[in-house]
Amino acid sequence: MVSNPTREHNADQYTHPALAEDRMGTPRLADLSPAYFGMVMATGIVSIAAHMHGLAGIAHALFWLNVAAYALIWTLNLLRVMRYPRRFLADLRDHVRGPGFFTVVAATSVLASQFIVLDQNYAAATILAAIGVALWFVLTYGIFSALTIKPRKPPLERGLNGAWLLAVVATQSIAVVSAMIAFQTPQPYRLWLNFLALSMWLWGGMLYIWLMSLIFYRYTFLRFAPADLTPTYWINMGAMAISTLAGSLLVINAPDAPFLSSLLPFLKGFTILYWAAGTWWIPMLVALALWRYVYRRFPLRYDPLYWGAVFPLGMYAAATHELSVAMSLDFLDFLPPVFLGAALIAWLAAFTGAVLSIARGV
Repeated sequence: MVSNPTREHNADQYTHPALAEDRMGTPRLADLSPAYFGMVMATGIVSIAAHMHGLAGIAHALFWLNVAAYALIWTLNLLRVMRYPRRFLADLRDHVRGPGFFTVVAATSVLASQFIVLDQNYAAATILAAIGVALWFVLTYGIFSALTIKPRKPPLERGLNGAWLLAVVATQSIAVVSAMIAFQTPQPYRLWLNFLALSMWLWGGMLYIWLMSLIFYRYTFLRFAPADLTPTYWINMGAMAISTLAGSLLVINAPDAPFLSSLLPFLKGFTILYWAAGTWWIPMLVALALWRYVYRRFPLRYDPLYWGAVFPLGMYAAATHELSVAMSLDFLDFLPPVFLGAALIAWLAAFTGAVLSIARGV
């Protein structure tokens, strides 16, 4: 697997002891990226978006591929924990790699959503959602506590990137799957699930504000090199897209929960705010990508972080579709097919890169 540009750029910084070992000849399993569950996130949401647009064959093929990928990546991570525990724990405490662990929460929740949308299997979805909530709790408080108390910390420009917003995506993924399960759950559990979805939706929005303030500051006031612009910066948009999807589902669920009905104007207003903020990021991210790959000629090579760019495209397609349904915004209907097409192309490119990378043993 090719080396991570972000890690190359940060090679001289605050290296923890477990990663200070000589990497020559190190087995790839020892250095497995925590962000590899991003493949499941991306595949899952592209599958759901394809289903929304009547592409049943593609949707189901991606669904079963995702089940296999989820099981495989879990197996690899469990093997890594058993064989290289120091490296695994060191990654949890690392400012650059640590946030990548939030992909397991989002991947679990997105797969649960697939079981609902494509298989109507609420039992499997509920089990996965419960696992996702447990993982969210452990990782949220574990990672942020570890990063808070560690004695050596990197400067902002080296320790902060778009991957930090995976914490927002993980939180909002819990809101999405909770709202989806609530739709087919009897009372009073429906009420409880909708309240959980609302609480996570609000917390995810607050967390986005905290993190995006730092990221925007890092964009505009600190040195920014092509190597700094990792594909995870597309999560700037993806975090707002999944927030839009969660808000749209809460609007749809409002008749089943009095507290949602009383908040309906607020829910609609903030959902559109999230959609507008995510939409604003798209031209900006395209311009920065052109600057990186065309103007500065940064090499385009496969990296597991590229799944972080596929996910936002698929999520924007699904979120805009659901927003249009929830609020009868038919004039937005031209956008989801465009972004679904872009997401499918991006998914195919990332999947091809992953296959070639494994085949070449890099």
